[in-house]
Amino acid sequence: MTLKLGYFSLMVLMSFILFFFGWHAILRSTEDRCVVVKKTALLLFGLIGWQVYIYLTSLTGAYKNMSFPPPFFYMLIIPAFLFTGIFMFINKDKAWIEQIPESWLIYYQAFRVLVESLFVYSIAKNIVHENMTIAGYNYDMVFGASAIVVGLLVFQFKAVPKKFVLAWNYLGLCVIAVIIFIVNSTIYLPELYGADMAPWPADFGLYPYIVVAGFLMPSAVFVHVLSIVQLRRRLKTKKK
Repeated sequence: MTLKLGYFSLMVLMSFILFFFGWHAILRSTEDRCVVVKKTALLLFGLIGWQVYIYLTSLTGAYKNMSFPPPFFYMLIIPAFLFTGIFMFINKDKAWIEQIPESWLIYYQAFRVLVESLFVYSIAKNIVHENMTIAGYNYDMVFGASAIVVGLLVFQFKAVPKKFVLAWNYLGLCVIAVIIFIVNSTIYLPELYGADMAPWPADFGLYPYIVVAGFLMPSAVFVHVLSIVQLRRRLKTKKK
């Protein structure tokens, strides 16, 4: 029960932070009260609606199915990635993107330390495979911790140029890509890790554990892409 509460609480916390980012951007980009109310309601509906979708679809037991391709991939991850791509393409030139402090988008990635910490405790409960933790091949905890260091060096102490943050964001996306490979190879090519490799725990597909694949990981991708779009715009403007 405590472990479930940990996953659920982290989902709520990160949803609130994303809502705060969006709400801050809305307030700073328009003075029209009707527009503020409309966009805020849309933002809130989107965040809550996606969580309701994850919960309801998890009740069907679909995410425990590990046949290829896994349902959690095409029902959660692909839609979330498509949303990120389409949303950023449509909004890349919008004023609201400039209203979110650059440092916020970097510090946000520190939540990955908490995800990986939950993973470590989840091994004993056979919810997460060891490969998906720092005890295996997942070093996302290290990258999450680097968010604090990068944020301080670039935005607090001004010791590192912002171009470094751009590269760091791309690295973060690469780290997530590696994690996706680890998950898929552990499920479908376990022989890569040895003959005694334990099977992927089906309970990872239960709620609230599935919010990692359905919301927390996609949110990290979303914020990375948002930061890249924002930084590229500002660096481009600076050159002119």
